[in-house]
Amino acid sequence: MARFSGLRVAGERLRHGWRPVLEATLAATVAWLLATRLLGHPQPFFAPAAALIVLGQARGQRIRRAVEVVLGVAAGVLVADLVVQALGPGSTWTVFTVILLTVLLAVAFGASGVTLVQAAVSALYLVVVAPPDGSLVPFRFVDALVGGVVALAVSLLVDARRPLAPLVAEVRRTFDELAGLLGGIADALDRRDEAGAVAALAQARGMDVRVDGLRDGVLAAGEALRLNVRRHRHIGRLRSVDESIRQIDYVVRNVRVLARAGVTLSRLPSPAPPELGAALRSLAEAVGEAGSALAADLDGQDEAADRHAIRADELALAAVHTAGQLFGSAQTLPLAMIIGQVRATAIDLLRGLGPDDDATVLTRVDEALGLPAI
Repeated sequence: MARFSGLRVAGERLRHGWRPVLEATLAATVAWLLATRLLGHPQPFFAPAAALIVLGQARGQRIRRAVEVVLGVAAGVLVADLVVQALGPGSTWTVFTVILLTVLLAVAFGASGVTLVQAAVSALYLVVVAPPDGSLVPFRFVDALVGGVVALAVSLLVDARRPLAPLVAEVRRTFDELAGLLGGIADALDRRDEAGAVAALAQARGMDVRVDGLRDGVLAAGEALRLNVRRHRHIGRLRSVDESIRQIDYVVRNVRVLARAGVTLSRLPSPAPPELGAALRSLAEAVGEAGSALAADLDGQDEAADRHAIRADELALAAVHTAGQLFGSAQTLPLAMIIGQVRATAIDLLRGLGPDDDATVLTRVDEALGLPAI
């Protein structure tokens, strides 16, 4: 049974990860063919290796990594050539000196881990496997350049048609999960389900991964647009959504505090008021509409984005208004904390959606809550 379970997991991983495998295989093969058939290089090891290293990086870092790989190979080749000429190939002192000088040079120029390792591996390869000679030294650098360019070309072809599509999908996943989390908290409080509230808190603590995914998605989309000839029609959308996504981190933190207070409230002997569940569900719908607004904005669907943003605004203020009705002398501390977090979540959600400044957003939310205007 465990064997079938493992096969099922492996199959699922392949189903979701086949595209990067195909990209890497295609890029490495094309890099090899270009270096051997077109350029006539005798040992083009670094061409497919550089392609694999660049495509092994997360989207959003590939242009920088391609430059670093090429520079790393150049530095490693230069050091290896000079040291081999001075000390001879294959000796222990040669290996020690090449690694030491290559790493020192990389650190002195502020190289990252990828560049440092690539420089050291390139130099070590030339010393141990294929000692450099006058005819092969320039080939190493060109091979690395070919591999890096091919990897970037493959990335461009994959994202050329819809460069913002991966970010749109990540936005939808994040907001759908956050909306589902708020709905789960509401259900747990309605049923006085402590286990459900604890599960919702655990899910809330894991939402940071989604926020990181959004940040990575913005970087990846920015890189795809830098490689896209039609980038100007997309770059404005990405900038506006980037500003909105910054507020999502605050929304996630607010919901995490809300979930923690929900666990405490679920343990009290008196049930949570039904209005609280209604407020949380309204807030969940607002989060869902906000995600749809951002996704539509990225897709260039301006009318749909405005429609969803207006609906999210209405639902967020309705959630605050419903929660505000729960203020009273019998109010418990966990309930007060949840009401406060409903307010804070609505504020950050509206900040990420609308053109209003902070003062206007605060005034509108506090009016919905029933607080006197300042």
